[in-house]
Amino acid sequence: MKLGFMTNVLVKQGMKHLDEIAAWAEARGFQDLEVGPTVPMERDKFEQVMEKGAVGITSLTYCRNFLSTDEEEAGAHLAELKKRIEFAGALGIEKIVTSTGIDKTLEEGIYDKADSIRRTPIRSLERFVKTFDPIVDLAEKRKVKLAFENCPLMGNIAISPVMWREIFKKLDSQKVGLAYDPSHLVWQFIDPYAPIQEFGSKIFHVHAKDTEIDEERLKECGILTDFSWWCYRIPGHGQLDWKRLINALKEAGYEKTISLEHEDPSYEGSLEEVLNGLVLGAGCLKQYL
Repeated sequence: MKLGFMTNVLVKQGMKHLDEIAAWAEARGFQDLEVGPTVPMERDKFEQVMEKGAVGITSLTYCRNFLSTDEEEAGAHLAELKKRIEFAGALGIEKIVTSTGIDKTLEEGIYDKADSIRRTPIRSLERFVKTFDPIVDLAEKRKVKLAFENCPLMGNIAISPVMWREIFKKLDSQKVGLAYDPSHLVWQFIDPYAPIQEFGSKIFHVHAKDTEIDEERLKECGILTDFSWWCYRIPGHGQLDWKRLINALKEAGYEKTISLEHEDPSYEGSLEEVLNGLVLGAGCLKQYL
């Protein structure tokens, strides 16, 4: 496996140029970059990094609500996604990490157990499939994989094993798979290890991010008051057993990139703190790769 990271966290701190990010990554022993949407798609800059070969570009990331009821907004997001598929195909970048979108008007409903289907992500499934059928066709033509993130917070229905089965049944393509992020499973109380065996062949990308649960706060507010009872952490600072998780990935045949997605509030606020968080997170992962 290769060790990489998502660029978003560095761009937020002012390190905006791809060559600068790649140089820092190389110096710290990272082998891959997951390039987020805030890095301009400047072909010459990408080719420069890729031709040097010291650090690869494993994916482009573009997660938006593609099922927004604002048709102009949804159309703009889909156009940007298509641009990235074309760009990745032209440069030989393997995949796009993305989301499904969610139609929030379909999520409204009364709190009635018998009518609970009205408030579940599966209600957006048919619209998602209709929207993404041509996107999948384009990805197949350009030989680019689509890896759906499992974060519930971005306008997304690919959030659980139940939903993954439905999505893969409807979009039956070798170019459709997962960007597996165990941190989101932790705070949903979904087993973060067991799905790896079932979905191993569909795991195209892995996000390395941890989640810490504050048990005392959880006892007071439960899961519905707010999200103050959990927090994203760098690997090794939360609930996840990274040795167990990485071994499960190896057993499933995963040999690609582990991409560190740094969203830990304990290591933010300055470029120095963010860089330190990336280095510490990498240190946890390297002992198991």
